[in-house]
Amino acid sequence: MAKISWVPRAHPLSWVTLAVTTGAILMTAVDGGILPAVLPAIQQEFELNAAQAGSINTVFFLGLIVGALLFGWLSDRIGTGYRRTWTWNVAMAIGILGGALTFGFAGSFVAFLLLRIPMGMSRGGSEPVNVALVGEWWPREYRGFAIGVHHTGFPLGQFLTGALIAAVLGVAGWREAFLLIPLLGIPIIVAQAFVGTARNQARVYDWIDRNGYTRPLPELSTRLEGSVLAPVKEALSNANVRWSVVLIFLFLWAEAGAVTFLTVQLVEADMSFALAAFLSGVSGLTGWLGQVVWGAWSDHAGRKFAIRFLVIGWSITLLAMILITSPGSAWIVLLAWGLFRNAPFPVVYALLIDSVPKSAGTAMGIMIGLALGVSGALAAPISGWIIDTWGFGVHYVVLAAICLLGLIPLSRMTETVAVVKEKAP
Repeated sequence: MAKISWVPRAHPLSWVTLAVTTGAILMTAVDGGILPAVLPAIQQEFELNAAQAGSINTVFFLGLIVGALLFGWLSDRIGTGYRRTWTWNVAMAIGILGGALTFGFAGSFVAFLLLRIPMGMSRGGSEPVNVALVGEWWPREYRGFAIGVHHTGFPLGQFLTGALIAAVLGVAGWREAFLLIPLLGIPIIVAQAFVGTARNQARVYDWIDRNGYTRPLPELSTRLEGSVLAPVKEALSNANVRWSVVLIFLFLWAEAGAVTFLTVQLVEADMSFALAAFLSGVSGLTGWLGQVVWGAWSDHAGRKFAIRFLVIGWSITLLAMILITSPGSAWIVLLAWGLFRNAPFPVVYALLIDSVPKSAGTAMGIMIGLALGVSGALAAPISGWIIDTWGFGVHYVVLAAICLLGLIPLSRMTETVAVVKEKAP
């Protein structure tokens, strides 16, 4: 077995796959940022009250839950490895079609609301398959690094969305903003269709074998046999999968609570709305670094070891948000939070692929669907009630405590990197 270096090594096609899937995650981040940016214009055109505007997110999250569970399961049934490209491109195509139809046919609020369903399904369905795909094109020794780099599409997309939307709205209306999805997505799925073939994956696996690394899977592609629920049963039979849902649910709850009211807090600290909106996204400037560093570190020190530090880092930086009283303090605290904010997700994804490689799509679909869907529905209203009742100080203490609760499910999980090292000849 080759010595694991801190400088990742992989076949050129592995790097190409990483670039393509990172672009897909960036598209997902842009998709998530379009609605908040254009919502005031949508409310004005359709004369929506706050409750009606809130229903847009409800419909989107319902589609997300269905998409994550459906496409995660489907990708395991159709096949792992290069066969995941087929499922992934369908999930991506649904989002592309939804964006194009929103531009052309969202003439009423009902039509716009219905079109949020395929957008949510694509968002929920493409991410678990996307993560599983990149994990199956890299040596297992560098899985955490690859997924960490791949997930940098989120902070980079979060930071770029504002500029992209502003450019579109400067020359067109809110409907044209949704054309960003097909403009970004079509080149991505075309590229993956050419790269993600059995022949190319065989070349990657041959390189892995020649260089003494560990294949992501023993075979290029596998399909779970048995009933249609076989992937679900295999995923849920693994304790790491079950506890990962709880762990990520806690992280996502804390993130939703912090992000939803961050701009409000900054405005209350006597900052202009424009400055507050800008500062609310600066964590993306360091988010990419945190994902790469912590993902790579998990390849060497272990997934649980890295997550333990991330839980503590999250809690400390959330408590530090109490100290935000000026633009300067906001820059310092939010850049520090960025080093931890997005990092748990690629590390946990890597742990799930380690744990259930043949049903990784289903496992991540369950985690994304349940954790993101439920936290998205509950976190914001509860955090709003806490802020109204006790203020932002108590709000961040509660969020930090929620993060620290993550140490409980983490203690019940089994380290996967240590197992690999023990089995190595």
